[in-house]
Amino acid sequence: METSFFDTSFYQWVVIPFLIFIARITDVSIGTIRIIQVSKGNKLIASVLGFFEVSIWLLAISQVMQQGLNNFASFFAYGLGFASGNYIGIIIEEKLALGLQAIRIISPETVDVLTMTLRDEGFGVTVIDAKGAKGQVHIIYSIVQRKNVNEVIRIAREISPDVFISIQDIRSVNAGFFSEKSQSFKWRRWNKKK
Repeated sequence: METSFFDTSFYQWVVIPFLIFIARITDVSIGTIRIIQVSKGNKLIASVLGFFEVSIWLLAISQVMQQGLNNFASFFAYGLGFASGNYIGIIIEEKLALGLQAIRIISPETVDVLTMTLRDEGFGVTVIDAKGAKGQVHIIYSIVQRKNVNEVIRIAREISPDVFISIQDIRSVNAGFFSEKSQSFKWRRWNKKK
């Protein structure tokens, strides 16, 4: 009697665990992005992602249960897929770099050069004079696209290596100055958002 490929040990101990592993990576990665969308208030995107996340999870968990307690490879694949999915989901989210972030740069030194440089690079900045524990400080406040945060930090550290920088996610902004990079001339021009 000829056995089907689906009845072989290879299918039970290698193919099914591999598919469970891939399914868990996929659903946990989607879940990571969904949680970020929820925190940003994107209801529709979060709902659609949630549908796919749960559907894939149901397929994965049903395969684990069908394999029974004797197939430890499925359990291992399930756990490893969950861990890998978290890691990959965070990487995907970092690459997408969606949203806005507020950057506060605090320096006891004069910040004229730093503010001019940031403005020349197309970033809107607001400077506030404040008093810290050790005396007078200057706070540079800027809201930028998340994909540009590292550029702002790099500029700040090059000009004033000892500045204190804090970054915060912004859910929404309804007014202000934001830059647009010109593709042809590599310079930025200011547009006031209504």
